[in-house]
Amino acid sequence: MAVTNHATSEHAIRADLVATFRLAVRLDLHEGICNHFTARIDEHHFLVNPYGLHWSEITASNLSLVDGRSGRVVGGGEAERVAFQIHWPVYRDRADVRCILHTHMPYATAITMLDDGRLAMGEQVALRFHGRVAYDDEYPGPVGTQGEAEGDRLARTLGDKSVLFMRNHGVLVAAFEVGVAFDDLYYLERCCKMQWLAAQYRRPLAPIAPEVADASSNWFGSS
Repeated sequence: MAVTNHATSEHAIRADLVATFRLAVRLDLHEGICNHFTARIDEHHFLVNPYGLHWSEITASNLSLVDGRSGRVVGGGEAERVAFQIHWPVYRDRADVRCILHTHMPYATAITMLDDGRLAMGEQVALRFHGRVAYDDEYPGPVGTQGEAEGDRLARTLGDKSVLFMRNHGVLVAAFEVGVAFDDLYYLERCCKMQWLAAQYRRPLAPIAPEVADASSNWFGSS
């Protein structure tokens, strides 16, 4: 399956991906040296943050380049194996995806800790995610202890959606370009924060009618 090509030179993709790391630090969407943001360069290769660097230290030139066919780093510093296990199966199965952002950002991750954790269609901006979210309701253990089969399972669970809530773990956002992926990541955390704030009132959420949610999600568009 041919990769959908929306952009740009490798240099431009590197610059865009580095910007997401810097913004994630500024907006508290990161965990220091942990979690992974990646961008596809071509059908078989993707860029990822090198292991051991704080996200504020990452530059366009020190990003690691990984060959998805072998899982080996072919340029840059060491890459965490877990990044390959989570990201490559999605790239392999989804030619439309050119950027994947996986993080344990606080408010979204808190929802994955709930037994029935779901993103509520309870406020206007959440409607941009209506029909675009998948949920993994299993937690077999850390991805690194489960092997490559766990990445395959997560990719199947994501399916054709663009957001995956990973139970007891975090979230994954997939999109056709870096800027769109980060826009989704930012607003996803905002929506989860609003949901948490509303819960403090200990009153039921005001529901949005399904037909309104359908029409509004079309208006917002999707990645």
